[in-house]
This record gives sequence, C-alpha cells and structure tokens, in this order.
Amino acid sequence: MDASTPLLIGDIVRRNARVVPKEIAASLGAEALSHGALDAAANRVAWGLRSLGVGVGDRILAWADGSLEVLALFAGAAKCGAVFAPLDARLGSDEVAPLARLARPRLLVADAAHHEAARAVADGLGIRAVPLGSLAGAAEPDALLALDRRSDDFAAPELRETDPHVLFFTSGSTGRPKGVVLSHRANYLRTFHGVFRDAPERTVCMFPLSHMAAFTLALSAWQTRGEIALSGSATAEAILDTAERRRATRIYGIPSIWQRILAVDTGRWNTSSLRELDTGTSAVPLELVRALKERFPATVTRIYYGSTEAGSAATLGDADVLRKPGSVGPPSPGAEIRLGADGEIQVRSAYLMDGYFDDPEATAAALRDGWFHTGDLGELDGEGYLSIVGRVREVIRSGGESIAPGEVEAVLARHPSVAEVAVVGMPDPQWGEIVCAVVVPAPGAAPPALADLQTCCEGRLAGFKKPRRLEIVRALPRTPATGQVQRALLVQALAARGSP
Repeated sequence: MDASTPLLIGDIVRRNARVVPKEIAASLGAEALSHGALDAAANRVAWGLRSLGVGVGDRILAWADGSLEVLALFAGAAKCGAVFAPLDARLGSDEVAPLARLARPRLLVADAAHHEAARAVADGLGIRAVPLGSLAGAAEPDALLALDRRSDDFAAPELRETDPHVLFFTSGSTGRPKGVVLSHRANYLRTFHGVFRDAPERTVCMFPLSHMAAFTLALSAWQTRGEIALSGSATAEAILDTAERRRATRIYGIPSIWQRILAVDTGRWNTSSLRELDTGTSAVPLELVRALKERFPATVTRIYYGSTEAGSAATLGDADVLRKPGSVGPPSPGAEIRLGADGEIQVRSAYLMDGYFDDPEATAAALRDGWFHTGDLGELDGEGYLSIVGRVREVIRSGGESIAPGEVEAVLARHPSVAEVAVVGMPDPQWGEIVCAVVVPAPGAAPPALADLQTCCEGRLAGFKKPRRLEIVRALPRTPATGQVQRALLVQALAARGSP
C-alpha cells in the first residue's frame, strides 16, 4: 500500500462493492445485504447526514436494536467523516441522557422502537432526533435513509486517517462512563488480516451493536471481503442457527456463551463450515478449551486479551491453548507488552485509542509516554507469555499483604461444588480487608462450607490468600455485553448485608 494512501474505513466498504458487489456483507435472520447494497446504503446515509449539516468530527448517537440498518449507518458515518457513537438499545432514557451529554452530539438517530424516547433526550440536549428508517424503502419521509436517495459514492475530501471514527462508551466493571475515541487508522489496523488471507471470513456475531467487539468483528470480516452474520440474540440456539444458515467459518464468544453452546446437543446443527472458535475477555478454563476441541474437532481455538482502548493486546494461538493453560499468549502482532513495577499490564501499539472524549485527566492517567495502562495485573513467564492475575484497583490489602482476586478464584473454581466464584476484599478492623469468596453453587450440589474452600487452597496458595468469609449467591452481577464480574456491586451488596 502506498504510504500516501490513507487508511479510511469507508474505503473498505467502497472497495468491496467494486470487487465483490454481489457477495453477502451482512445478514440477520432471513435478511441479507450484499457488499454492493451496503455501499449504496452507506452512500445514502452519508448524503443524508451531510444534508443535515453533519460534518467531519461531528458525533452522531445511534440508539437502535441490532439491524442491518445500523451497519449501514456505521458505514455511512465513516464515509461522511462523522463519529459513530452507538448506545445500548437496552438502556432507558434516564440511562442514555448522561451518555448523550458526555458525547455532545450533533444528531441522535434512532429506530422506531426508540424514536419517541430519543426525541425527549434530544430535546434536552437541544439537538435533532432523526428516525433511522428502513433499507427496504418503507420509511418516514424524514428518516435518515430516506432523506437523500443518491447512491453515488460519497467521499469527504477533508477526511484524514487520524480523524476520529467511533466513540464507544465504557466504564469497565465500575466507575463513571467514558467515551473511548478510535481513529480510522486505529480501526483499520485492528482489523487488517494482512495480504495473504485466501478466503472470505464469515463470522457469527453475538455482541449487541453497541459494543466495540461487534464492529471489530464486522470490519474484520469485511477486510476479507466476507460477511458478518448477526445472530439476533446470544442464545446457543440462535448462534448455532446462524452458523448453520450462513455457513459460518468463525464464531467469537466469551466463555459464558461457549458454556451455553456446549450445554446443548450441537449435533442437531450442521457446523461443518466452522474453522475458528475464538474466545477471551474473561478467564478461559482449560476444561472449556478441551471441550471445544472435542466437540468441534475440525476447528482451531484462539484466546484473545484486549480492550476497547487497546484493541487486541495478546493472542494465544491454537498450538498453545492446551500447552499454556491460563495464559492469554504473547503480544498480538503489532503490539508490545510490559509490566509496571506493581505488575500492571501496559500496552503500546499503532492502534491504541486516541483518548477519552473530553476527559484529559482520565486520558493522561491511562496513556503515559505512549503506553496504555490497562488496570490489569499480569505475569510474564520465561517465554514471554502473559497471564492475567487481577485488577490493580481490585487488589486486596490484608494484613500488609497484596492479594490478586483472580489468583484465588482460579484455585477455588476447582472445587466441585463451585459453579462460579468471585473474590473481593471486605473491610475488616483487624486486617484492613479480608478475602471474601462469593460462590454460585454447582447445579445439584450442596453449597460448600468456608472450611472446604480453605482446604482447597492448601498447597496452592499462601495462608494469607485463603478466604476468611464466604457468601452464597444465586448469580454474580456482570456487565451485559462482556460478562465481566462487577466487583464493586458485589462489595456494595455484601456491605449492605452486614457481617455474616
């Protein structure tokens, strides 16, 4: 690629339309959108946005359920140079309002289910709410997809690869929301496969179209002239139906999703097209990897570690997933990893975020001298393979000792009566904090006693790392999209419950 050629997301859509116009770019249920149709729809969106006065760098909020129209909006905003900022469709108006204020948008685009609520939110911001409309053509005359029917190519001549492309809202497992800004260049590099990819990738997406991973998967497929197949829901049946119907080659699922899939009779579906089963985000048990390899023997399994801010930071390839249990691999191509003095994982690459929107303090704290400080605690083995052992802010300080919750959880998870476990620090007048194990019992098993868990730690953990308190719960609070345990909510709930 010529050094003068900018890395723009709209060019991915534009080139696919020229080369494989009739091949499928995206699907949802019985609906499908070709690369040519996606490009034409993106042009309609871009012309419509420009007619509304939206220019390069203007933020547009998207409040809609998963649909092919949302993908057209995503692609059209990229061509126009607008910054695409998706909202979780499951949020109510009171939850959306602070996110909308944070983004300072030029426009709020909503589907029919959210349009009335969107008008109220937009009125509060003094901006316009516009219906998204339908690709089928039946839409309100003021809908974005009906404002300008031109399908000829739209290209913003002033757009640069370093201009912002998307703004994703994130707060991790706790804290106030932040807007992660990613440039066209960052998203292009995050999803580029290299020049030797020999077949289109057809990927099943179980993420909502408000999460960074959904659009990363879409761009990754489009970079191969392939297809993103939206499953519509995250049930095992919906995912496997989609994989069979679209002859998918890849599924990316967080561990809890793979557990759902393994819990059903996968033989009811024809999954012979699958080649890649990927996972990550949270801890991946060795037993899960073994089960995937046994159930889908013709596939490879890879484990990814990363974030909205950093993209892919480490990758454990198929050759190592059984050899290196608990590891997330060496640095991903193009990324560097180092550990701080306190063990915090720091990442440097060409595709880090630009920063947190309108939050210079948070940006300065996270990005220092070109390194992104993840907030995760890690260990590197002799081969340079990374393991995640906890979170910096989740480190438990007990009697002057530092304890990483993830390390304790990995041991307690081996107990046969434990289905899920989260370890948190609870205030204690003598020790400062004590280790508290919050356990979801295994189905059909009696809840374990505290003494049982302490015995499970013998020979595996130092005495000060053993749990001193046990709480039995029906479920752990998790973030909706990625399933991360919300430890802060656990601590709040346990504090309200009082001492056992």
